[in-house]
Amino acid sequence: MSTSNTAISRVVDRVFPRMPDFYGLINAQCELVCEAIEIFVRYMETGDPELGERVRAMEKEGDELKARNMEVLSRAFATPMDREDIYRAIMTIDEILNYAKTTVREVEALRLEPDQYMADMARLILDGSRSLREGYAKLSSSPASADTDAAAARKAERSTEKVYRAALTELFDADEYIHALSKKKKAKDAEANAMAYVIEMFKRRELYRHLSNAADRLEHAGGVLHDIVVQVA
Repeated sequence: MSTSNTAISRVVDRVFPRMPDFYGLINAQCELVCEAIEIFVRYMETGDPELGERVRAMEKEGDELKARNMEVLSRAFATPMDREDIYRAIMTIDEILNYAKTTVREVEALRLEPDQYMADMARLILDGSRSLREGYAKLSSSPASADTDAAAARKAERSTEKVYRAALTELFDADEYIHALSKKKKAKDAEANAMAYVIEMFKRRELYRHLSNAADRLEHAGGVLHDIVVQVA
């Protein structure tokens, strides 16, 4: 390339800066979320505190990646889609990971072992996160097809809600436990066991609710993906 062409290129780049690869930036966020939620699922299956620590560490990585993407967005001269939609995509994807971290912290704070319902909800959140990743990966080449993935992400939220309701139904069905307590010979032991049961019940209800809210964030992210598809397809 001649010296004059190089000089012209520099001038053009200053006047019309190259558009950042926002598709790639958002895809990187999706990849990180999926990797973290995979570990989150294993944590909910095993209760291994080391896995919980890894989820917290990856949430910090997610915050750093979100901040970098926001910085790129703030400095970008041009974007491949509406700036507000890019902002919403960055934020809603990050919120999924935030809720995974805070769920881990609640498990630790309440000193509970994760149960089958928690593991089932975590797996559904992972399914939805993978759908988001697949959908955002299609935006640059076949955006119309990404709407199927957006719908799958939102469906994962509805499936999580069904598990949540089933968990609550079983949790608050205390008939068998009350019947067992009625056979206790010592009233003090029965009262202590009843109190422990009630405390356990409300602790688990809090964690079920938190996982349901995490799925809500997934539904929001799927909605943003749908909005972007409508705009760019």
